Amino acid sequence: MSDTSPEIEAMVDERYHRMTPDERVRIAASMYDTARAIVLSSLPQELTRRERRLAFAKRLYEGELAEAALIAYAEWEGTSDTL
Repeated sequence: MSDTSPEIEAMVDERYHRMTPDERVRIAASMYDTARAIVLSSLPQELTRRERRLAFAKRLYEGELAEAALIAYAEWEGTSDTL
């Protein structure tokens, strides 16, 4: 079910078809950054780094990735991530 009129849907589809690959990547990255910010803002501040990373990963990827992968992400000691 959609509440978008066929005319508007056609306009949106046409706009997406005219986008360059770079524009599409930029839009996707921006959408991910927004989703990430929303998820992070919803997590309790008192969580440890591991708990925060696990909660984040589960919110975005549970059902898509194996539990072992989510846990591995939560326990990863990398320094480039701010979670």
